[in-house]
Amino acid sequence: MAVIHHTTLKPTKLELLTSWLPDRPWYVGDAKGEPRLVKGGGFRLDDPEGEVGMEFMVVTDTSGSEPVSYHVPLTYRAAPIDGAADAEHGLVGTLEHGVLGLRYVYDAAHDPVAVAQVLALLQGRAEPQAQSETDTPDPSVVPSFSGPARADVAGPSTVTDGPQGTDVLVPLTGDTGTSPSAPDAPLLLRVTRVLRPSDSSAADGSPLGDVTAGWHLPDGTEHRGRFVVARAGH
Repeated sequence: MAVIHHTTLKPTKLELLTSWLPDRPWYVGDAKGEPRLVKGGGFRLDDPEGEVGMEFMVVTDTSGSEPVSYHVPLTYRAAPIDGAADAEHGLVGTLEHGVLGLRYVYDAAHDPVAVAQVLALLQGRAEPQAQSETDTPDPSVVPSFSGPARADVAGPSTVTDGPQGTDVLVPLTGDTGTSPSAPDAPLLLRVTRVLRPSDSSAADGSPLGDVTAGWHLPDGTEHRGRFVVARAGH
């Protein structure tokens, strides 16, 4: 169970993301300008080992003519990720937490703990938690999955950022639904980055499931859409 500390952060999460977002290939704002970010909601997952904080955060950029909401899943660690080949590419920055001290902030798509917990969420083995409350489930986050219910992550994932979002190719082991003689089939997780209400385009390609959740705009308008889409990998 993650404990939510209501304390100071230096720099703040929004300050970190303000400098990080414009370099992402899926950022749709003016890369030469500076986004104006406000929080738009999200949820958390718990690390079974209690070491890694995981927040599936929504931030809305109000710098353009229309607000754009981005899904930015983040992990928070006391030390850099050890052993993941591309973990350095996923480092968003560091911040000083008023209770926990120095924290390394990662794009969760590059964090093996977060990838494993998203799989567990899809399989019904992890319960989504409220973004800002300790030990409070968030029933508004709804996973749906027809893929392998008992498979586990077998090793490092391959992460590809593109204009349409972030693809995480996850090797699986265990009961993947393939025949005993066939190699275990990987799972492709598409992390939606630019959130759109009830966006069906993210489901192209015979999805095996998704995670839907809500967010809000600065004017209070509530929306729901797909945060993650799962399909068979190759």
